Amino acid sequence: MSSTRDRRIMWAVKLALIACLLAGLVFPGIPGVEGKGWPERCFGYPLSALIVPLVWHLAGRRSAYPYLADGLLVTPFVLDLLGNLVNLFDTVASFDDVLHFLNWTFLVAALVLLLERQRLARWNLVLLGAGFGALAIIAWEGVEWVIQEMGTTGLQLTYDDTVGDLVLSTAGGVVGAWVASTRLVRQASTSST
Repeated sequence: MSSTRDRRIMWAVKLALIACLLAGLVFPGIPGVEGKGWPERCFGYPLSALIVPLVWHLAGRRSAYPYLADGLLVTPFVLDLLGNLVNLFDTVASFDDVLHFLNWTFLVAALVLLLERQRLARWNLVLLGAGFGALAIIAWEGVEWVIQEMGTTGLQLTYDDTVGDLVLSTAGGVVGAWVASTRLVRQASTSST
């Protein structure tokens, strides 16, 4: 039952990703889309939907497909696109801050769920997840800066915004690691009884 639910979640998230990207291409004049690097997003964001299948394939497909981890990994990209499509970044003062926390919660939870086969202690999962989350936000902010330097307008990147994003995303990553590691510990204890 859980596998079927996880598979449905994954496909719903991936279809939402495609729908959001297409909406921005079809309606490029939407205030939340115009000047926000939509063509670059159309190139980069679909890669998020390929990461888990690629990792699973390269690992030799020795375990059940991690549908939930796959869906969780793509979710931050969908939320970002939705926020732009309905112009929440420019109309809701703290939307970007909330989204950074939430997105890193999903992103790091996906990574921790992918580590299930490693049978690591909970504290290892939390620290690995938190470290991954911190490195991922540094990379994300770097990519945003490069895109802005290429001439994309509308990102409104400032030092204060970047530091805030680093702190909020790292905190969200810690929460995501904790929640996902709790799920794995509970699954392990249920399967051993």
